[in-house]
Amino acid sequence: MDKIVISGGQKLKGKVNISGAKNAALAILPAVLLSDGVCVIENLPSISDITLMCKILEDLGAEVKFLSKGTLQIDPRKVKSGVASYELMRNMRASCYLLGALLGRFGESIVYLPGGCDFGIRPIDQHLKGFEVMGAKCSLDGGMIKVKSEKLVGSNVYLDVVSVGATVNIMLAAVRAEGLTVIENAAKEPHIVDLANFLNCMGADIVGAGTDVIKIKGVKKLSGITYSIIPDQIEAGTYLVAAAATRGEITIENVIPKHLESITAKLKEIGAELTEGTDFVHIKCDKELKKCNVKTMPHPGFPTDMQPQITALLSIVPGTSVVTEAVWDNRFRYIEELRRMGANISVDGRTAVIEGVKELDGAPVKATDLRAGAALVIAGLAAKGTTVIDEIRHIERGYEEIIEKFQALGANIKKVSEQEYQKSAYGL
Repeated sequence: MDKIVISGGQKLKGKVNISGAKNAALAILPAVLLSDGVCVIENLPSISDITLMCKILEDLGAEVKFLSKGTLQIDPRKVKSGVASYELMRNMRASCYLLGALLGRFGESIVYLPGGCDFGIRPIDQHLKGFEVMGAKCSLDGGMIKVKSEKLVGSNVYLDVVSVGATVNIMLAAVRAEGLTVIENAAKEPHIVDLANFLNCMGADIVGAGTDVIKIKGVKKLSGITYSIIPDQIEAGTYLVAAAATRGEITIENVIPKHLESITAKLKEIGAELTEGTDFVHIKCDKELKKCNVKTMPHPGFPTDMQPQITALLSIVPGTSVVTEAVWDNRFRYIEELRRMGANISVDGRTAVIEGVKELDGAPVKATDLRAGAALVIAGLAAKGTTVIDEIRHIERGYEEIIEKFQALGANIKKVSEQEYQKSAYGL
């Protein structure tokens, strides 16, 4: 099993290009199934989650071909089945978007309860509620979700909680339903807007994406198009926080600064200097940083997917900071790994109290999920000594060329095999 080895203490300096948004791509790729023609998707990140989604689409019968790095051609016209593979789906949460896409195309979808990062209960009741309101019959049997409808009819759907997944799935099902679907209390994340833009370019009629009310008029046909994915706000935020943690100075390029406002606002509060352009953000962090409190919220609040990273930063900021996780349960499992590195953090339910220490010490740690893994990379970059991160498959799910990008910023970081590590560590 591969590991990431970091010799910390180097200030990050330079420029880094931000890849396409993972969360947008994982919603848009299933949406291609609704098209009556070939789609070309550009600015796709080269990450394992995208590879897996492509395998799922191929398993369903789609013809999938990379035209170049980051550019994928998908022909969904040979897809004949609304049944997705368990073995492929079990490893990725976003595979549940196939429910809405296959239901919208075939009037039927059968998928298995998906996997992904394990940091709390993530029910799909709101997804199924939306389908049922539109006339579908839903059942769960042995981890298998069956959704079927003779005819999907637009309706009003009020989400009891703000759910990105439910918003995406209902949008996918509604675009080819009969009549008007209104989603109230909808998620407002940038990738929701990107999905709506993609569907509209294919011929859908969607208004209100980015607000809490989305209206979808069903259409009979969606055409193949060429479309470019938005930049990844979480990847961008991760590099900004890493620069702050190492007291460095970097410029992130190919970004939409508007999408980063909740993140950059906190970094400014902590004491970083930031300047923005049309497609870049520059961060300089050469002054003493200040404690702050962070509470995760649905967009436009502070993203839950940035919570572990900002916690890693605050662990080396003087004073007492409080981080409250208001979106997911059990998202502090990585704290024990930061403690191995000398962090002084106590957790009570959804709240972490951080007493900033002068510095962290490198240690063997394990990534418990995708963003937790990113937090450990940040901690390792800032720490004294060597940090060895295990279970890096989690990190590779969501960060394109993370080793190469940090190396280009001056970090002493590398990926090694288990054999290489054993040989180096123990002289074997």
